[in-house]
Amino acid sequence: MIIVCFVSGSGTNYERIVERDPAHRYVVFTNRPDCEGVQKARANGHVTIELSHLPYLQNAREKHGLGSVPRNCPERLQYEQEVWRLIEDTIGVAPDLICLAGYDQWFTDWTVDRYYPWILNVHPGDTTRGYAGLYWIPTAKAILAGDREIRSTLFIVDKGEDTGPVLAQSRPLQIVPTLEALDSEGASDLVGSYDRVVDYAAGQGITSYLAFEASADAEHKAAMKVVCKSLQDALKRAGDWTVYPFAVHDLIARGRVQVVDRAVYVDGLLMPDHGYRMDLEPPG
Repeated sequence: MIIVCFVSGSGTNYERIVERDPAHRYVVFTNRPDCEGVQKARANGHVTIELSHLPYLQNAREKHGLGSVPRNCPERLQYEQEVWRLIEDTIGVAPDLICLAGYDQWFTDWTVDRYYPWILNVHPGDTTRGYAGLYWIPTAKAILAGDREIRSTLFIVDKGEDTGPVLAQSRPLQIVPTLEALDSEGASDLVGSYDRVVDYAAGQGITSYLAFEASADAEHKAAMKVVCKSLQDALKRAGDWTVYPFAVHDLIARGRVQVVDRAVYVDGLLMPDHGYRMDLEPPG
C-alpha cells in the first residue's frame, strides 16, 4: 500500500505503524517543517513533504482569532488543496491510506469527501461513550462516569470532531492497577489523588467533566490533572501505539475491512458501534 502519514510533532504513531511492517510505501507530510516526525521519516528513507500552514492561515487567524479558525474557511481549503497537489504530484496517484499520526490541523470537508473512508485517526478515549476532548480530558470524563478502564479508539475521519465510524478499539487499560504500577515506579501518590477525586465527585453527585470544572476547587482540579496525564501517557503506549498498527496492518492491509457509508465490516461481519476490539482478537 501507499500510506501517507500526517505528522506535526514527534511522529511516534508513524514510528509504530512502520515498525509493524516497513514493507509498504510510506510518505510523510508535515505542516511543521523539520519537526521530529519528519526527521525520523528521513532517517527511515521515506519521502517527506513539508508545507507550513502559517502563511496560508495568517489572515484567517487575524480575522477569527488564534485557535478559532473555522474548519472549512477558504484559507484552510486553499492550504489543503495545495497540500494534496504536492502529495499526489509526488506519488503519482491517490494514496491507499491516510493516517493522521499526531497532526494538529483539521481536514476540511473537501478532503473528507475526496478520501473517505480511508482517513484514519486515533483518539485516547472511547468515542462511542462521548469521551471527546484534547489531551487528558477524555480520561477525566471516563473517571467521572465511573469507568474502571479506558481504551483508545481508531476511527475513520468524517466531517465531525472525533465522530467518525469506529474501526477498532485497543485492549482496555485498567485505571487503578495502572496507577498502582506507576506509584511503584516512584511516581507521586497517584492512587491517593485518584481516590480524592473520585470521593469528591461522588460526594457532590458529579458525573460530567463540565460539572467538575464548574464546581471543583483548585486542589481537586490539580489532582485530576496529574492522575489523568499519567493515565493518558500510559494509554498512548498501551492503546494508541497498539491499535493503530493493528488496524493498518492486521485489518486493512489484509483486506479484512469494508466500509459502506458509515457501516464497518471486518471479515464480512458488521461491526458494532465500538468496532473491532483487540481484546476479542482470537489467539494467533
